[in-house]
Amino acid sequence: MADAVEATMFRTCVIVTLLLIGAGSSFADAPKVSFDDDVRPIFRAHCSGCHGDAIHKAELDLTSPSTLLKGGESGAVVTPGKPEDSPLYLKVRDHEMPPDDKPPLADDEIETIRRWIAEGAGGDDERPSAGPTQHDVIPIMLRRCTSCHGLRRQEGNLDLRNKAGMLRGGKSGPAVVLGKPQESLLLEKMRSGKMPPPDRLVEASVKPVDPSEMDVVARWIAAGAPEVEIEPDVASEAGDLLVSDKDRDFWAFRPPQPTSPPDVRNADRVRNSIDAFVLQKLEEKGLSLSAEADRLTLLRRASFDLTGMPPEPDEVEAFLGDRSPTAYEALVDRLLASPRYGERWGRYWLDLAGYADSEGKREQDLPRPHAWRYRDYVIRSLNADKPYDQFLVEQVAGDELANCEITSEITPEMYDQVVATGFLRMAPDATWANITGYVSDRLEVIADEIDVLGSAVMGLSLKCARCHSHKFDPIPQRDYYRLLAVFKGAYDEYDWLKPDVRAGLGPVSQDVQPGRLLPFVSSAERQAWEAHNGEIQRAIEALRASLAELKSSPDVQAGELESRSKEIQDQIKALEGQFWPEPQIQALWDRGEPSPTYVYRRGDPLSPGKLVGPGVPSVLTDGRTPFHAERPWPGAKPTGRRLAFARWLVQPDQPLTARVMVNRLWQHHFGQGLVKTPGNFGKAGTPPTHPELLDWLAREFVNRGWSLKAMHRLMMTSGAYRQSSSVAPEHQTLDPDGALYSRMPLTRLDAESVYDTLLLVAGRLDESRFGPADSVQVRADGLITPTPTARGWRRLVYVQQMRKRLPTHLEAFDYPQMNPNCLERIDSTVAPQALYLMNNGMIDDLADRFAARVRAESGTEPARQIERVYLTALSRRPSEEERESGLLALARLTSRWAEVTDRDAAAQKSLATYCHAVMNSASFLYVD
Repeated sequence: MADAVEATMFRTCVIVTLLLIGAGSSFADAPKVSFDDDVRPIFRAHCSGCHGDAIHKAELDLTSPSTLLKGGESGAVVTPGKPEDSPLYLKVRDHEMPPDDKPPLADDEIETIRRWIAEGAGGDDERPSAGPTQHDVIPIMLRRCTSCHGLRRQEGNLDLRNKAGMLRGGKSGPAVVLGKPQESLLLEKMRSGKMPPPDRLVEASVKPVDPSEMDVVARWIAAGAPEVEIEPDVASEAGDLLVSDKDRDFWAFRPPQPTSPPDVRNADRVRNSIDAFVLQKLEEKGLSLSAEADRLTLLRRASFDLTGMPPEPDEVEAFLGDRSPTAYEALVDRLLASPRYGERWGRYWLDLAGYADSEGKREQDLPRPHAWRYRDYVIRSLNADKPYDQFLVEQVAGDELANCEITSEITPEMYDQVVATGFLRMAPDATWANITGYVSDRLEVIADEIDVLGSAVMGLSLKCARCHSHKFDPIPQRDYYRLLAVFKGAYDEYDWLKPDVRAGLGPVSQDVQPGRLLPFVSSAERQAWEAHNGEIQRAIEALRASLAELKSSPDVQAGELESRSKEIQDQIKALEGQFWPEPQIQALWDRGEPSPTYVYRRGDPLSPGKLVGPGVPSVLTDGRTPFHAERPWPGAKPTGRRLAFARWLVQPDQPLTARVMVNRLWQHHFGQGLVKTPGNFGKAGTPPTHPELLDWLAREFVNRGWSLKAMHRLMMTSGAYRQSSSVAPEHQTLDPDGALYSRMPLTRLDAESVYDTLLLVAGRLDESRFGPADSVQVRADGLITPTPTARGWRRLVYVQQMRKRLPTHLEAFDYPQMNPNCLERIDSTVAPQALYLMNNGMIDDLADRFAARVRAESGTEPARQIERVYLTALSRRPSEEERESGLLALARLTSRWAEVTDRDAAAQKSLATYCHAVMNSASFLYVD
């Protein structure tokens, strides 16, 4: 039995061995996988729709081994010889690719791809060149070396921005010896840790060279420092492989279409074309426009909308007395002509820009002492009705409109153009400190500014494309970096200007780069500064001379000398505090010769990808038009890139610029935009409720010369704007959220309107305009209040707005954090608002002054006082019920106060209490 079992086992082993030998022979004889015959057909069948000849989604091209091995926007997808380290193989193996709506690869197809990668991922007749080129080395030099050996500074006469500079070398000889890394001074200094110098790393905001970076440099030198000619990736007439015409076929990416106002049944309600578009949607739901609001409601609504404050009593009386059929239209024109208009609507734009009087980010919250010039530019521009296209071009590229460096006189227009570029300096920025001024920190600032530009002007969320192609909109990562290249002459992470440079902000070398300030103010302002400071300096010198004479006088007694010396020194110190700071402009300007722009894979500057040139989002073009920039004047240093971009932004057929702005105007007048996501017109935003109206308004805006005031007038004279805010039962059923504009919304005053109106009714509004921001006081109890002037307080737009020290009033009434900007303020109702209006000492003082004003204007008769309170605070007369309750309240309050003071004082205190109550009322805080 045992012999039989043993024989069977022997036969089995022989059979298995023969099978294994046969199998091994079969595997050994199996031909290598051919890319052309085996792999390419798989990709064509399953992947060509996204990664083939016509389109390269995520910048991945699977048509050849060389393009495949280049990878995509996230880096390599294949590691030759290592399938388990290759994202391409892992994604098809795990059925993550193709997407869910496509059939997965068969098992044998997946195995073919695995074997091809395991065998080295080669092609039949081609293999990608190996080894680093200058495009692998230059980014390392930019990160680690060019802050001291680059364009602005060439210590030791060494420029490491390119191969030629390395071979030329500096005082110590060539930095690179071709083919000999061990003899190359550049590599020797890196490996020894001497470069960058350890004691200057913080000063230059750079980090030591990583060993992997040294290895790249060494291999490049060993190979003879090869250079390859790579043209930057820019738009061309050949078309775009990353964005298709289908991608462009989305309402927001097409130019506004011509459209005519529709015919409606209730044509008698049409005051202008806006009403026809609104009525069409209403009538589809069985609705119509609400009844027109009464004249006083319209007066108050229009006044707050355009000036941020109520009409004064004499304006109320004048409007009620004007019975002409165009009285309301004339009112709108008067309000648009008011200097208060620019202050009101300028605040909206400052929100979009992210305006602040400090840098933010760090605890120190470094002040921006010159930011107010940009605030004043915005207010003046809106009051002058500067065309919106000009307004935008100045803010994006004002420095490239005129050569201020060679002129002997800075004109008001040139001054405006330079100041306007402060729009692109408003993002939070902590790079003034060396320890928060590294390349990654700088890129955060640039990303915030691109975010501001995209959301405020273009209605697009661009920031996410910094790390990967946009998840919703057809904005490839490449387009984000093309846009960065547009701004590279002014915002270069490797050629950085700090927000401020002065002692106490960290180690500073003697040849440090200047800050972000330009001296291009008007001759008159500079002369006034020089004259003022010159007078102060002469007075100080005279005092110093008298002090020296006093000290040298033998007739002065030692007690007398000390006393008079201290008196003179105190006078000198007082005079020194009267010096005016040098007038300068916080600006953005093109410095010329920008560093190359590489796509940063996953947004990481340590992982540079392809080289790109300047360009605009391809989805907003036909995909076949190159971006063309010229130097703005002969011999100009600026690149002209931002100017070309700005002019592209304001082309009449640009899909977004006009749409986004008219939507914002509509949003502020009607409570919500036609597009409810004002900063996102993309696929993740909400579609317009009235697309034809939006396009009609956008085209009207352009046709009316980009006049904002013309659009205000058009919207505010429509029947839709003049509706009552009353809510009827059918509204609650058929238009519950007011999206069809079947009525006007009831709106609460924002922080600025509450504050400014309190000052106005109390007679304490100082209407002096412009200039440096009014400071704030931090009280012992933690409350922060604006500093008063001799005449009261200025409007809140002129009060200093430090990011970390906002006036308490602003914080209570929903003032937004500018991180980096604000597209739409929230509207909350919280207890601190009521507590502030009831208990704040400043509000008490304003209530007293309101009462004093009422007594001065109406006398001591309670009935007349109540009427004056209503006219002043609520822009109307009291109803009979309100008058009776007011008289009763005053009588009771006066009776109580009379128990502790005389009758006149009691009457005054009771009126102040009554005024305080009105200032807390819903009628004061809300507008119908």
